[in-house]
Amino acid sequence: MIMGVNMKANINNIDVNYEEYGNKKGKTLILLHGWGQNIEMMKPIGDNLQKDYHILIVDFPGFGQSEEPKEEYFVDDYCKIVESLVEKLNIKNPSLIGHSFGGRVSIVYASRNPVDKLMLFGSPCIRYKQKDGLKVKVLKTAKKAPGLNKLEGWAKKHIGSRDYKAASESMRKTFVNVINEDLSEYAKKITAPTLLVWGDNDLEEPVEHAKDLEKIMKDAALVVLPNSSHYAYLENLGQVLNIIREFI
Repeated sequence: MIMGVNMKANINNIDVNYEEYGNKKGKTLILLHGWGQNIEMMKPIGDNLQKDYHILIVDFPGFGQSEEPKEEYFVDDYCKIVESLVEKLNIKNPSLIGHSFGGRVSIVYASRNPVDKLMLFGSPCIRYKQKDGLKVKVLKTAKKAPGLNKLEGWAKKHIGSRDYKAASESMRKTFVNVINEDLSEYAKKITAPTLLVWGDNDLEEPVEHAKDLEKIMKDAALVVLPNSSHYAYLENLGQVLNIIREFI
């Protein structure tokens, strides 16, 4: 197995950390992590698919080993980072797989760039009136989800690399910006076949929201994984890997 090697690229005056590995002759899969997470949260997918696919995993600015933005960001700014990296690496027509916030960035990307396939794991899109503050939810699901108990220790090492309280003022503003954006109009423009993979016990982004998202997209289907949380893709890794292979 070829392991990914951390690399850096200066994009929009920010040092962005990424890993690129796998089968260079295979289709490119771009894996994008959730808020407060890092590359490691997507490596279980990349490492298991590297034999057949060209893998690119990115640490978003402000997370993992990527430099923090010098000013507040919006989802569009994160998307531009991915677009610039894709151009720099001369990647054509990739498939995107995004979890949570990474899915939000993927939605914007796929709305205006050539994409082969799109997969979204528990990704907020439509703006709803929030009943609970999101800044305290990063690890809440891991403690409650029956299937994630065995992964909780591992997840704690990779979730919350920069939590809200410890974040700089610009990252706090960025957090508020990204959770308040409604991406419905972007989602409506996507023409690439899209698969939504959701846990039926997702407390951060309920499956009802996934059903609403499916309705507004041109070519989308929803797969609901039983007894699973916001981290359904990790709780059901083997099944999800099979779904990816079939869909991509």
